[in-house]
Amino acid sequence: MARSIANAVSNRLPFVAAAILCLAAVQLIAASCTPETAPYATSKVHTLSGR
Repeated sequence: MARSIANAVSNRLPFVAAAILCLAAVQLIAASCTPETAPYATSKVHTLSGR
């Protein structure tokens, strides 16, 4: 029983590791891109106090 579970896990482990590495690479690529500035980020912020 334990041996069959260990074999199933060891057979799937390379695929899981490759998926995690791929997701990490995508995160690094996405973080290196500069985001476009949103139009609302440059406008004046109004507060409730009117200042």
